[in-house]
This record gives sequence, structure tokens and C-alpha cells, in this order.
Amino acid sequence: MPDPPPNSKRRPQRSNGVVAVPCSVRYAELQCKTNFSFLEGASHADELVQKATELGYTALAITDRNTLAGVVRAHVAAKSAGLKLLIGAEITPVDALPVILLATDRNAYGRLCRLITLGRTRAEKGKCQLFLSDVAEHAEGLIACVAPFDRVTCESLQAYRELFGDRTYLRVSQHLGPTDSQSLAEWAAIAEEAGVPLVASNDVLYHTPERQPLQEVLTATRNHTTVAELGGHRFSNAERSLKSPIAMRALFAGYPEAIARTCEIADRCHFSLDELKYEYPEELSPHDLTPLLYLENLTWAGAITRYPQGVPPKVRTLIEHELSLIRELKYEAYFLTVWDLVRFARSRGILCQGRGSAANSAVC
Repeated sequence: MPDPPPNSKRRPQRSNGVVAVPCSVRYAELQCKTNFSFLEGASHADELVQKATELGYTALAITDRNTLAGVVRAHVAAKSAGLKLLIGAEITPVDALPVILLATDRNAYGRLCRLITLGRTRAEKGKCQLFLSDVAEHAEGLIACVAPFDRVTCESLQAYRELFGDRTYLRVSQHLGPTDSQSLAEWAAIAEEAGVPLVASNDVLYHTPERQPLQEVLTATRNHTTVAELGGHRFSNAERSLKSPIAMRALFAGYPEAIARTCEIADRCHFSLDELKYEYPEELSPHDLTPLLYLENLTWAGAITRYPQGVPPKVRTLIEHELSLIRELKYEAYFLTVWDLVRFARSRGILCQGRGSAANSAVC
């Protein structure tokens, strides 16, 4: 049978009675990496959700690098905490600026999944190769928050503006560096020239500043060095944590609209993982047969092959019972999917083995 979502070895933390802090400032964090951004994010998804709830956030986006792996645990924690969760990912095209893509609806989520799958299948395990043309093919319904870095230009922003229209933003951060004010002013000027609004973010890598030492260990591991030898790979401070909405407003005192736009973006996103359900290929059964009838035909044909002298009454009763249960639970497409996979594997001499209760069923 289709397995329920696996229980995480690390149970999602509940709020433990902690009530969100009332806050006069509305703020949604739009870039947040979990530990599923391997050797980069230093907090679990549920820790980030709980902290965002305590701080009184309007919403929180989980945006791991080239993956949606962290959103499931974040979704479970956000439902428990009553926090709006935005589903997205940081996409890193080789020929364009990195960009946060957020799903506004179910169809946009599907396009984001297909985009990431495309990039993953092109590259070796653990890597992702995408181009701006790939992003263009999957842009519909996605919100783009472009990361500036040092190489942002009017032209590079306009490339995204042409793809996403009014769903394009320039995402900027302030981490108390010596050139923060100058950089922000330069980015604001480029954004204005490109016709792209600014939006604030803290480029979050951990839920609390106390996780900075762990993040440095992860960075050292990723760069095959020691913490002592990190040099320029080390962040200068522990500012990449979740900050209070009031603290974020203070950081962007000269650009209050950048804070307001975080909630504007959150309001444009309506997708929830609750909308997902099992979807099986329609071509598994012939056009003149329903999936259930096709499964029944295959099962009885298999029973005759296995018992050429006649299907024993006990087996016949068991098959009838199982088919009735499959009909009731609407699992016929699942059994046909597994049958199709096994048939393909056997045709190529690939060893395969079933698991779970369905593998021991008479129907299988």
C-alpha cells in the first residue's frame, strides 16, 4: 500500500506553549535555508518555524539551494504552530544571478519541481545544472526574488524582469558590514533603473546566533579545511539568524517599502502542501478498461498462471477480499504502477524486491 509520510527520526518540535510575540511590524522572511542545504544551513526546519512563530512573523519561506527537501518537515511544524509557510527554493543558474523562486499556487509548485528535477538529472549526484533558459520555461506562476551579490547589473535584473514581469524583486540583506549602507544604495539605484522593486531578507542560515559556530564547521567541511583556516569563507558575524520584525525594520529604516513588500509577496502565495495527493499515470490501463477492472484481469490471469490446476478456494477468497479492499481504498493505480515498474525491471534483468504489506498480498 502507499506508505504514509515517514516519521522523522527527529520529531518536529511543537511550540511548547510559546505564544507568538505581538508585533506592530508585519514581516515575512523570504530566504531561509535548513540543514537540507547540505553543509550550509545550520538549523532544522522545525527550529526555524518555531523561532519565526515566537518572533511574530507573518510568514516564513523555506528556500533550500536547488531542492525542496526541507519543506515537508517545515510544513508539519508550520501547521502545528499556525504559521503561514511559503514554499520555494534558491535556484542557481550557471549563466545568471541566483534567484529565490516561490510558488504562488499548485501549478507553479509543479513547475518548480520539474525545474529542479531537470537540473538534478543533468548533473552528477548532489549537484544541479540549470540555465536561465530553463528558468524561462518554468517561470509561470513563480515569484522571483533575485539575489544581488557583487555582479548585479541593470541588464542582469532586466533578464529576470522579462521572464517574471511584476513578480520580480531584488532581494537585499543587511548584515552590519562596513559597506552595507553603500551597497544597499547601489543596489537600490540599479533596481530603480531596471524597474524592479527592492524586498528585504536576512539570508537566514540558522534560527539563532548561537548556531554560528556550527555553521562555520559546516562551511569548513564543505571547503575541505579547518575552521581556523576558513579565511574569506567565514562570515564576519552571526547576523544570518532570524531577527525580530522590529530589528529588520531598523536595518532597513531608509527603505521601509522593502519590509512591507515581504508581506506583499507572502499574500501572493497561496500554495500549501496540503493540496498534494497521489497522482498516477493515466496510461497504465487500456483506454477501454478502468484501472480497477484492468487490475482485476491481471490478477486473475496471474492466479491461473500460478495455479494451473485451479486456484485453491482459500487463495480465491483472499484475492476477492484484497480486491474489495483495494477498490474501497482506491489503490488500484498504485498496484498498477508497481506492476509496471516490476515488469520493466524484469525485462532488463534488474533485480527488484517489494516491501511493505502490499508485497505480501495475494494480488501482488
